[in-house]
Amino acid sequence: MVNFKSVRINDRRRFHPDGAPRDTGSTTAEPAAAPVPAESPVAAPERAAEAMQVEQLREDLAAARARVNELARGLQDSVRDREAFKERLSRENERLRDIEKAESARLVIDAIDALDLSLRAADDSPLARGVRLIRDDLVSRLAAQGIERLALTGAPFDPNQAEAMDTEVVADPKADGKVLAELRAGYTLNGRVVRAAQVRVGRYVQPARA
Repeated sequence: MVNFKSVRINDRRRFHPDGAPRDTGSTTAEPAAAPVPAESPVAAPERAAEAMQVEQLREDLAAARARVNELARGLQDSVRDREAFKERLSRENERLRDIEKAESARLVIDAIDALDLSLRAADDSPLARGVRLIRDDLVSRLAAQGIERLALTGAPFDPNQAEAMDTEVVADPKADGKVLAELRAGYTLNGRVVRAAQVRVGRYVQPARA
């Protein structure tokens, strides 16, 4: 027989002081809930500091994005300015080439003018036909370089293409203001007049009634 008085009781919740077991009503005890640790007084300032850091990072990110967008717009403007400059430079170079081409063609144009004068006073002889062929060949060579000879006879007078050197009274009202004859031929280069023609213009005067 066990002497309960000589047994040392460590868990006094399950045994009486004399060693007899207590009636707990359940063989398994529910574990006690863990206590909720109290918030440290230092945690709140730390969270506030972290929130401020996050907000500062967001502001820095927004500023960086704005700066990137500004630099991108500046780069686009620079590219557009460069393209516009290249176009202006190309147009200016083309204009200078046209001027140089027109200056080089003036000697040929002067030679054609001399041939035109000779043909006006010549008859339909073999010599005149040969001169005309030479004149036409020179005109064709100029046309191959983009220098076109104006054909204004019968067309309305255009001060942008010709100079009215003389007028002639005409009986037909339809001929009023039209070019009757070309005294000196005009030429264009790529649609721009490089030498204006000299022409005679018709002027209609209504006959006086008796």
